[in-house]
Amino acid sequence: MGTAEISSQQIIIRSCIITYGQAADTATTEQMRDEIETMWNEPAGIVEIKGIKLSVVFRITFSFQPNITPVDIYQNDDPANNYFRIEEFAHGNISFVDGIGCNSGYFKLENLYKGSTTAAHEYGHTIGLVHPIDLDLRGKGVPGIMYPRGTWVDPQFQYNPGGVAGDSNNGGTMHPKYRKVLPQDIVLLKLHKLDFVNGVATIGEFTSIWHPNHANVNV
Repeated sequence: MGTAEISSQQIIIRSCIITYGQAADTATTEQMRDEIETMWNEPAGIVEIKGIKLSVVFRITFSFQPNITPVDIYQNDDPANNYFRIEEFAHGNISFVDGIGCNSGYFKLENLYKGSTTAAHEYGHTIGLVHPIDLDLRGKGVPGIMYPRGTWVDPQFQYNPGGVAGDSNNGGTMHPKYRKVLPQDIVLLKLHKLDFVNGVATIGEFTSIWHPNHANVNV
């Protein structure tokens, strides 16, 4: 979730990454912030609104809040704030957010190594993007940021370049570290359809879910 502001030939997307949980800390949160901002600015996106071409710029901030409460999250009314629990254990062994266009989720620490692209991928969900339908990218080059694990890609983008395509047991699927934010990903945000009031619009909706530690919850 975030805000979009039109200013000086730019449309500036602002989001704040707020983390909590036993595996969260300042360094990890800053790493998430940097990955999101760097990757989403990389394509130098352009959007046209009312005949005017605007550069798309992402400005991501962060805050580590170990003592945050469910009420703090539920009562938040700032659309820039996104709340993510970080723990070593996650049910399903995956990181996730609470919907398409949301402001909360749960991250497995193991997924957040430098260069993993997990934070940038999940951020894409929070600002409205879904997984592509066609997950066979062979012959189509670098995978975009929203392709999920298990996608079929050219050998150089697999966990194991020598693996048989599609054989997940032998590394024959996409390694997430090769994902990139591409110009098409910016197009898919459909920023020109946002409802701007005095030059400012909201991207996404408030889910505002405080997550318990999965290690303490049976499912």
